[in-house]
Amino acid sequence: MGARLVLALGIALAAQPGSAQPVKAPKPAPRLFASDQPIRFTLRGPIQAIASAGPDSTAVRPGRLILTAPAAEEHPVNLSARGIARRQRENCEFPPLKVEFTAKPPATSLFERQKKLKLVAHCRASPGFQQHVLLEYAAYKMLNVLTPTGFLVRLASVDYQSEAGKPIISRLGFFIEDPDDAGKRVGLKQVELMGRISSAQLEPTAAARTALFQYMVGNLDWSMRAGAAGQSCCHNAKLFAPNANARQGLIAVAYDFDFTGFVDAPYAAPPEELGVSSVRERKYRGYCIHNPQALAVAADFRAKRGEMMAALNAVPQLEERTKRKAMAFLDGFYRDIATDADVQKRVLKGCIG
Repeated sequence: MGARLVLALGIALAAQPGSAQPVKAPKPAPRLFASDQPIRFTLRGPIQAIASAGPDSTAVRPGRLILTAPAAEEHPVNLSARGIARRQRENCEFPPLKVEFTAKPPATSLFERQKKLKLVAHCRASPGFQQHVLLEYAAYKMLNVLTPTGFLVRLASVDYQSEAGKPIISRLGFFIEDPDDAGKRVGLKQVELMGRISSAQLEPTAAARTALFQYMVGNLDWSMRAGAAGQSCCHNAKLFAPNANARQGLIAVAYDFDFTGFVDAPYAAPPEELGVSSVRERKYRGYCIHNPQALAVAADFRAKRGEMMAALNAVPQLEERTKRKAMAFLDGFYRDIATDADVQKRVLKGCIG
């Protein structure tokens, strides 16, 4: 068995209690994601034009990224709006951004090895809305506790400026690791598949972990089997495998947690077809064929509860009121998985056949 395949299988089974599968550690994180210390930088460019361009615009515009902490450096970048729901003006005044480096950052840079990054922005100008940004950041950090395949994130204070350097607004945001870089870190390749895949093509333990994590944070805006019409699989998830041509053992890595009950953004609403009245109401969307793995994964969630709560507690600038509300929401999840019998009765009974 090749080293890459051993690594990939080890990662897929990393959180399965009692597994005898040897697990090789992933490669060290790139410099940008190797620390939890928040960074500070300026994005200078046609910021207001990007924000006001409308929900259908992903026009690429030149800008500058000027890092001020932990060190000073400057890079030419291309900026464009991204996302779907957060590009709708009724949801957000400011869209998330794609930041693409137009020149290779030097080996001494914090952005060494970076080419393109997703930046989760503040959505709305209200200072209080930053609490939602911090909770979404916390969701990624909790997923990182459970599995090395989760995308890494780096919190930042972002100073937005016009092309002439005039201050516009300063707000919190965070970078998300590029999928190709995440794959390299854990020895996997992205798999691009059009149309709908079967649940049998998914790696069982990884699929069960993703479904249970989405249940924990109260997310209904995702799919491990299909993307939007005309787009590759999957909705708010990326597929990975030991090689790009794989059609079995696919690992779905989730992202975008703003529509969760955990974040509780004011614009978040559940899909009408699910018959759920609020994103604060959990609904399990895992597959019944993965129920044996889900029981093992639930035990791992219980074992790592302290680590995940520590990840939440470590988020800077998270207000105590916000933190208490988030922890209370997570307490409900842990009541649902308190024992194997509880998992069967309260969670897995809602599995998708």
